Amino acid sequence: MADKEATVYIVDVGASMGEHRNGRGQSDLDFAMTYVWDKITSTACIFTIHVALERKTAMLGVIGLRTDGKDALNEMSTSSFTRRKALQTNSKAKKASITSPYCKKSAELKQLRRKVEVSKTFNGDGTVNRKRNAISAIIIAIQMIIKHCKKLKWKRKIVLVTDGRGALEDDPDSVSEITKKITEDAMELVIMVISGVDFDDAEYGFKEEDKDPQKVNGGNSGPDFVANNVLQAKNEQTFKTLVDQCDGVFGTLQQAVEELGIPRLKTTRPVPSYKGPLSLGDANEYDSAVCIDVERYPCTAIRRPLAASQYVQRLDPIDSNTQSTATVLPDGDIDMPDAAANDLTNVKNSRTYQVLDEEAPGGKRDVSRDDLAKGYEYGRTAVHINETDENVTKLETQAALEIIGFIPWANYERYMSMTVSNTIIAQKTNSKAIMALSSVVHALFELESYAIARLVPKSDKSPVILLLAPSIEVDYECLLDVQIPFAEDVRSYKFPPLDRVVTISGKVIKEHRNLPSDSLTSAMSDYVDRMDLSAFGKDDEGNPSEYMPITDTFSPVLHRIDQAVRWRAVNPTEPIPPPYEILTRYSQPPKDLVAQSKRKLEKLMAAANVKKVPPKVQGRRRNRNEVKPLSGLDVEALLGSDKRKTKISAQNAIPEFRQVVNTTDSIDGIREAAQQLGTVIEARITDSFGDIAYARALEEIG
Repeated sequence: MADKEATVYIVDVGASMGEHRNGRGQSDLDFAMTYVWDKITSTACIFTIHVALERKTAMLGVIGLRTDGKDALNEMSTSSFTRRKALQTNSKAKKASITSPYCKKSAELKQLRRKVEVSKTFNGDGTVNRKRNAISAIIIAIQMIIKHCKKLKWKRKIVLVTDGRGALEDDPDSVSEITKKITEDAMELVIMVISGVDFDDAEYGFKEEDKDPQKVNGGNSGPDFVANNVLQAKNEQTFKTLVDQCDGVFGTLQQAVEELGIPRLKTTRPVPSYKGPLSLGDANEYDSAVCIDVERYPCTAIRRPLAASQYVQRLDPIDSNTQSTATVLPDGDIDMPDAAANDLTNVKNSRTYQVLDEEAPGGKRDVSRDDLAKGYEYGRTAVHINETDENVTKLETQAALEIIGFIPWANYERYMSMTVSNTIIAQKTNSKAIMALSSVVHALFELESYAIARLVPKSDKSPVILLLAPSIEVDYECLLDVQIPFAEDVRSYKFPPLDRVVTISGKVIKEHRNLPSDSLTSAMSDYVDRMDLSAFGKDDEGNPSEYMPITDTFSPVLHRIDQAVRWRAVNPTEPIPPPYEILTRYSQPPKDLVAQSKRKLEKLMAAANVKKVPPKVQGRRRNRNEVKPLSGLDVEALLGSDKRKTKISAQNAIPEFRQVVNTTDSIDGIREAAQQLGTVIEARITDSFGDIAYARALEEIG
């Protein structure tokens, strides 16, 4: 079961966020939203594919900072006393508009994307004197989390993304009250600032000298904007002080965006597959039998790529009279309306059973599932066993983990492992069991042996055979187990030897055209040695190290699908970006290594007599019975489509779309045709007089 998470993102949309800094081709707001969208979709949009599950354990909220209008966040009370009282008695603000209180559907994310735009506000009302700032936004975020999570067990997190060019309140009491409330409710505070030319980060390797006072107002000067040459440094110090007191995270956005390409490993809560005794001998008959209370947890597991499910648009109307904003009421409570009902529904499968019946219409008759009986195929005969007799065939077992033997390490073949590994540890609160299991682990390690055990995870379950291996680390000791086969599971196959050829008469031939020669073996050995990757990498100090450590290798398929789904959730029409560099880093051998082993490869090709295979020549098709028209014209060319035609008109959209699809030879051509047809359908629905053109639009949708 996943942990409950409640995260509120505070996004600075002030006028200064619309500028292009540090040589970037996008505004500071777009650059900041790259980080925000990635984090939002990582926790929310993945679950929109399973929207019918109504997952309520990952809730997200978004607050706009330095927005325009009277309903903006900046219209909060500026009194520090009111803010301190807000954290104590919930009598906190006059009115605040929250862009998206808690969203989990893709439709809400698209609506949020349209709302995120640069405002005309620098510090709330166009001046630098009003104290409507990020501190107020953090208070609102705290209120939202308290309102939703109450005293329940949630992971609470607040993320602030800003350029720090708005004035901050310098009242230390407000900061101390915020710190106290965040610490009491176990919230995590993360502050990300636009990096490059804005904030100092010694660990990341940047420090800006001589803070520019003109950055406060976006580079403008005049009587309405009072430049303060220490404002930026004070903002930085205020954020750092707040984060340090809360044990939060303060960093530059440049570093955070660069690290987005590193896949995030999924942490799962371990669920025990077995809790009970680990026994050696029959405790019911022998007093010398050993019983240790243990627990079994997964050690490794295969993570599958995100699977697509089938959903359909709801046909019944949905009440859409739900607000997209939340309001801070005068009494201090925040009104956060529930999310609208899902506009998608599951595709339900229906199964029918039929039997042959000559008298029934169509020769088949429907039967109920209750009328069916199970049968086992025995040759060409179906053998029926009723439920009473079938219970006799089931093996009655009791949950147990019993050691039935031992084998040396050298006698076990690695290919016998059939499943992923699990960890067996002693009962956490049983010191006697911990000491006993430690003795077993050390005994197996000292004797260089494995234990063979019989596991029944639950009563009346089929037993499996496990191999138990000792594992001794600095801070813990355990047994690692994998399932091994029964005797019936082993299949033995005989293959001819690779180093000799045995004829029918039994003669052994050492030199044969299918056997490698000594020169070929030597050339292959030299090439493999030259292509060695074990020490081709470099560590932080420049010393040789492993080129491809297992901790830096990620599944390209799994994370590429994850990247594509998250991108498409907030960018429905834009092309999907290329995969992250870390996913394709090891898809090709290093160029330097290939260059230095080129001569060895040429010698190997010469020793193996490698030749280029000529392309296959297609034979001439002869169709002597082909009928030609009397006119001599090419009828197919006359009736076929014009390959140069790429424009789809609204008058004949469906046939022209089919012609373009049939004649195009690239994916881009099909994509362009689909976009043109989509434009035609949108125009038809938009320009329709009433619903007169809806039927034709539905036909074009297909």
